[in-house]
Amino acid sequence: MDLQLDDKKALVCGSSQGIGLASAQQLAKLGAQVTLCARNETDLDAALETLPGSGHSRIVADFDQPDQLESVVNSHISEHGPFQILINNSGGPAGGPLFAADSDQFLVAMQRHLVCNHRLVQALVPGMKESGYGRIVNIISTSVREPIAGLGVSNTTRGAVASWAKTLSKELGPAAITINSVLPGFTDTARLTRLMAKRAETQGTTPEQVKESWIQSIPLARLARAEEIGSAVAFLCSPAAAYITGVCLPVDGGRLNVI
Repeated sequence: MDLQLDDKKALVCGSSQGIGLASAQQLAKLGAQVTLCARNETDLDAALETLPGSGHSRIVADFDQPDQLESVVNSHISEHGPFQILINNSGGPAGGPLFAADSDQFLVAMQRHLVCNHRLVQALVPGMKESGYGRIVNIISTSVREPIAGLGVSNTTRGAVASWAKTLSKELGPAAITINSVLPGFTDTARLTRLMAKRAETQGTTPEQVKESWIQSIPLARLARAEEIGSAVAFLCSPAAAYITGVCLPVDGGRLNVI
């Protein structure tokens, strides 16, 4: 099975920590030259040191500023050449019930996720076509299949990204560019810890009790490790996954009741 990415360049967004960084690390293990992208320069520099191999770089950009993101990515492409792989990933919206959400929260979330994803695809796809190789993977959420209580704005936004990706898979397929979405389950990251604390506060319980209730809903009876999500992302970017496109792949320990 051909998993090697030795001659490929990957742009990995939201990659200073968590699932984004784990995805970057797995891609680097397969031989890709990885460019990390996030807004915290110090965290990016530290993350860059964890990547195996050589030739890696980083871009500092804020996903709340799509124009700035697009500008710095285009500058990087002009200087260093095209990317063959794009990992769309960004910090999720704050938790809370949907009915209580301010309408401005939707604008912020859609800009950070859908708009930035779209700008990046438009910037990178010409180079993918030129290279004859294109892989786009969006890291979203199992809420695409089953909404998660207390994550109203996130549920809504993630669903929009999934529909966007499915539509693009049909448009980009003739150019042999695949676009897929990975749906992480409960994953042991800093974001999950924050959500756990907020849920505990809302429910009048403890983070440990919230964690245990989540674990009880997972057939594999544990949280995912970030590198396990990253491995699924990296596989979808490999030559072996050339005939997989337009899918939403749950990596959730069997929690979703769908087949």
